[in-house]
Amino acid sequence: MYVVEYVIGLLIVLVTIVSVLFILVLPRQPQGLEKLTVIVNKSVHYSFVMLSRLGRTYEVKDSILAPTAPVALLAQLLWWAVSLVLGFALMLMNTTHSFVHGLTQAVTALFTVGAIHIGGTPNTMLDIAAGATWVVIVALQIAYLPSLYNSFSRREALVTMLESRAGSPAWGPELLARHQLVGINDALPQLYADWEQWAAEVTESHTTYPVLLLFRSPEPWLNWIIGLLAVLDAGAMQLALNPTTAPSQTRLCLRMGFTLFNRLAASLGYPVDPDPDPDGAIKLEYAEFLSAVDNLAEYGFPMERSAEDAWPHFRGWRINYENSAYRLADAFTAPPAPWSGTRRHLRAGVVEPKRPPHRAPGSISKFADDRPEVVNPPRAQQARTWKPSRRKPQ
Repeated sequence: MYVVEYVIGLLIVLVTIVSVLFILVLPRQPQGLEKLTVIVNKSVHYSFVMLSRLGRTYEVKDSILAPTAPVALLAQLLWWAVSLVLGFALMLMNTTHSFVHGLTQAVTALFTVGAIHIGGTPNTMLDIAAGATWVVIVALQIAYLPSLYNSFSRREALVTMLESRAGSPAWGPELLARHQLVGINDALPQLYADWEQWAAEVTESHTTYPVLLLFRSPEPWLNWIIGLLAVLDAGAMQLALNPTTAPSQTRLCLRMGFTLFNRLAASLGYPVDPDPDPDGAIKLEYAEFLSAVDNLAEYGFPMERSAEDAWPHFRGWRINYENSAYRLADAFTAPPAPWSGTRRHLRAGVVEPKRPPHRAPGSISKFADDRPEVVNPPRAQQARTWKPSRRKPQ
């Protein structure tokens, strides 16, 4: 009697335990049954994205999206609890002879000391199994949190350091321009080496623990997707403009960087071309590239090739990561930085990185640290580029 219910309940419990082990214990990309928990995280993320549409400015949207990861962790734990209660309730029907009584006994066995037996003979073994399973899951979840926050902290450290090098939001040409303006181009090889190592660590941690994708940077205009895109664009520009003098670390950083973007995009179900045609078209227009190269020329950045000659080489590098980077930036509502694609849920113009003025002792002018308000303009104005305001001293 109740054999079918018992078997179904046992399968639910086993699937839940396997999902917990793959998510919290086994360091590998979720596959198969463990993707059920990933679906829960995606549902939470989608709910917050829809809620963020109520925000008028980007800063408000970012503040609405900030709790996504903690709520997803709680929803993940709640999903496991509901699954275990349902599974054990079906298994207990063999002795309670009622699904409602089985639910009551399963809930009390999981969340309290002891169990309530409303009807039928007590099933002590299942009560003990339910309580022990839940205690182990909670303990694993507690132990899981430090690993998450350590990975998050390591990810954000280099992103924060990039603010002074590439602006806020980060942009590849701005990174090259700032290094040229202050005469520290010799620091670029180490920067590329650091970001290569960073990309390898993030690839491992964010494919193993997908919930890390939902953790946003502490500052609204800092973002790890935009930061990596800026570094890759800077490296691609340097290789395209200076093929003989560009540091060797640039090529290594680029390959590890687009490996990160493509693996994350593939893990989220986006189509990824593992071997794109280097002569294929990209979304970034040549006019945008030409404008950036002209600005670098004004700052005296050394160039071996003209913009026209460098464009095919830059395009050949960028086609490896542009599509994946744009999809990730859109999916996680990254800041609307230049060369980072559009945002379905933002509908705002591009915000250029602000650059503090070069000031010397005795200077009177002050720098107005203002951030332009990013709003949802009418669709006819979406192509507009927003520039940081600079208030003149009174």
